[in-house]
Amino acid sequence: MWNPDQYLQHLYDSVKPAESFKARTTEEWKAWQERLRERFVALLGVPEGRQELAPVLLESVDCGSYTRQRVSIHTFGPLTMPVYVLIPKEYDRNRGAVIALHGHGYGSRDLVGLNPDGSDKTGEAGYQRNFALELVRRGHLTIVPELLGFGDRKLAADADKGDSCYRLSTNLLAMGQTMAGHRVFETLRCVDYVLARGDAAPDRIGCMGISGGGLVAGFAAAIDERLAATVVSGFANTFQASILSIFHCIDNFIPGLSQLAEMPDVLGLIAPRPLLIEAGTKDPIFPLHAVDEAYDQLQAIYGLLDSESLLAYDRFEGDHMISGKLAYDWFASLWPAREA
Repeated sequence: MWNPDQYLQHLYDSVKPAESFKARTTEEWKAWQERLRERFVALLGVPEGRQELAPVLLESVDCGSYTRQRVSIHTFGPLTMPVYVLIPKEYDRNRGAVIALHGHGYGSRDLVGLNPDGSDKTGEAGYQRNFALELVRRGHLTIVPELLGFGDRKLAADADKGDSCYRLSTNLLAMGQTMAGHRVFETLRCVDYVLARGDAAPDRIGCMGISGGGLVAGFAAAIDERLAATVVSGFANTFQASILSIFHCIDNFIPGLSQLAEMPDVLGLIAPRPLLIEAGTKDPIFPLHAVDEAYDQLQAIYGLLDSESLLAYDRFEGDHMISGKLAYDWFASLWPAREA
């Protein structure tokens, strides 16, 4: 047989991730967390030229129970990012803010109930199920960034295409950078933006993402403890069973990551902060058996830290889509009202 199947399996079997979780004490956990986080950030690559946010209000629309604003912020170098800001009319800062991160599709408009042309959606909500609207309706200040390569942030040559993931990712890789790194660190500029607004409790900023947005949510929370609670939907798995075994967009790939850690190790950096995993039983690109495997490994990390109650799993009947069955009420349960 000329097929390289055995060779590929040999490569994977021969790689022993340097920072697989093996801690037996909290002291060993802390040392592991610091090592892995530092090395993971180095692989992601921090974009150069961090800028002042300099927010500009682009529009403000009265949507009944909430106001939908669109704001432009500077992130890195010449990059600017449009962000939807959904503000409940009856807003209590103690309800917290949630950064809502879209997956593949037409970008941030899909999360806020709009079509690609900005008109109101009618009919099916799609796999992302307007989840930013569900968050704002529950009282959360909701921030919805347009991730690099989607929607209004595609390359000009890709105006009629779904996204610019391939060309942007390959160019970034050729320059020693990653698309994942750009999306993660631009999302952390959204945390900066929330803090600069001053209308949300700084210890109650969370994130929720689906699919590629789940990557961004999980990786951002792994490296920045300002994100106090995280929902990863349709992404938590093992790299071997998902990204490396089933066709996935090139924006998922970070050179050298398999030599450093498996996905549960990276997501384990979130511990002991609250983490909720959503997984559909019929998800074709993130197999359920590997979600269960990843969750078992996460339980070991949270268990060592006596934080099992802060790890949750919504294993729902469905495919690659947002559930929300636990997530929406979960944020509210974490952030109850405070006494005046």
